[in-house]
Amino acid sequence: MTPGKGLEWTQLSIFVVLFALVTVLGFAAARWKAAASLDHLDEWGLGGRKFGSWITWFLVGGDLYTAYTFVAVPALVFGAGAMGFFALPYTVILYPIVFLPALRMWSVSRSRGYVTPADFVRGRFGSPTLALLIAITGIVATMPYIALQLTGLEAVLRTMGLNGGGIVGHLPLLIAFIILALYTYQSGLRAPALIAFVKDGLIYVVILIAVFYLPAKLGGWSHIIDASAAKLAQPNPKTHAPSGSVLLTGTNQLQYITLALGSALALFLYPHSITGVLASRGRNVIKRNMMALPAYSFLLGLLALLGYVAIAAGVKPITNAATGNADSNTVVPVLFDLQFPAWFAGVAFAAIGIGALVPAAIMSIAAANLWTRNIYKEYLRRNATPAQEAKQAKLASLVVKFGAVAFILFIDPQFSIDLQLIGGVLILQTLPSVAIALYTRWLHRWGLIAGWAVGMAWGLIMLYSIPNPVTGRAHFGGSALPLGKLSIFGWHPFSGSTMQIYPGFVALIANLVVVVLVTIIARAMKVFNGTDDTEGTDYHADEHDKDLRPIGAH
Repeated sequence: MTPGKGLEWTQLSIFVVLFALVTVLGFAAARWKAAASLDHLDEWGLGGRKFGSWITWFLVGGDLYTAYTFVAVPALVFGAGAMGFFALPYTVILYPIVFLPALRMWSVSRSRGYVTPADFVRGRFGSPTLALLIAITGIVATMPYIALQLTGLEAVLRTMGLNGGGIVGHLPLLIAFIILALYTYQSGLRAPALIAFVKDGLIYVVILIAVFYLPAKLGGWSHIIDASAAKLAQPNPKTHAPSGSVLLTGTNQLQYITLALGSALALFLYPHSITGVLASRGRNVIKRNMMALPAYSFLLGLLALLGYVAIAAGVKPITNAATGNADSNTVVPVLFDLQFPAWFAGVAFAAIGIGALVPAAIMSIAAANLWTRNIYKEYLRRNATPAQEAKQAKLASLVVKFGAVAFILFIDPQFSIDLQLIGGVLILQTLPSVAIALYTRWLHRWGLIAGWAVGMAWGLIMLYSIPNPVTGRAHFGGSALPLGKLSIFGWHPFSGSTMQIYPGFVALIANLVVVVLVTIIARAMKVFNGTDDTEGTDYHADEHDKDLRPIGAH
């Protein structure tokens, strides 16, 4: 059947059955490795801080490799070519970069009972203001990330024929997210941890079959790459320039490098990434996972190649009935719909759909933890009990989820993609306060606040100035800033250059320069730098230390 016309009942039936399975698992997870009560953030929000190597591997993998990864990376390769492969070096260099900071963050959080990165900042610098800025940045950067999981789920629903206009067209999505909200509310982090086993198993089976079967069916990789090169070289009717290339060009190599490095620095600053680390049982669990998680990078490379396979197969994205625009996120679902039997396509769609739920659940829990610990408890209810904190986090997780649904319902999904790009630039500005502060307290808290403000402002100004000639968008049109447009108080140091760079990387450099300068001034003036609640031994604590803080202690 042609995708997008009529309901695909076989695919839909398999999708619903597998979705029902993970729903049962989600509710059953409340009793899995359960403590006497989930009425504590250590239990509801961090799974009791006792996940071992296998559970953590599936949880963090399910957290970082999302449904949006499964549909957007191939879609970017489909539309632009080699630039879409930036995700490969990014995930290769990611784990060595975060190996040591992740261990120190786990130790100090386990020692002091920290649940969020903002908790650590609050304890390290004694600054509620700086902690509030880190918390708000985390929540704002996470919201569109959750919304982007919905675009992956909607792409699958649309391919199965559920492509209505208006609110009715979004009804299946709403039902799916209500179910997700209910079992996350009940089971906390245990729900996505348990479901991640099913999700990752399905994904691995589907992708491995696809990358062996499809090239054989379509004439081999040589033909697929040649067909992709020819298609990408054709001029875009709106820009009159080639839409992409199977090789990087002189203008986008720097963009490729800085986007990969910037993304690698940003990923473990996201609250949901840190949540996965803090839920681990001990430092050895994190060490083993940092060595094993690159297996997902191999999977990501195979996924990216499906963008070229879709070009060779003549795939055309489905038009979104709600907006009238072609939905590029449907490229991989349409490929599976056209090239595989209906039953296997149904399994693949379920894998992508469930792949949306796992990270969406973890992200909503991480954002809820930030709200509860660093805004509600800090500013609204200082004497909140652990049970009141847990209740507040459960309610906040519902608000965050339905806030993300509102992005899809009331804003053009293309705009939510732009917001995710903004999210990456924003979260990068927390690197000095969160990651560098794990190693040194030399940086002054007022320097960190000033650097955060400068990085945020300049990053947003640069993003605002980027147009998208294909869609006609004048602002927030992409992540590639031509160096010729880089302005420092009106000075253009690279005037005329067409080489592109990732704005988040530039904003982070400005942030660090300001942090250092203000720190030097503040120290010279002997400005008080707050009280550090942590001790040197806190950064090396491990699970079997005899004086370790009990889990669930207030």
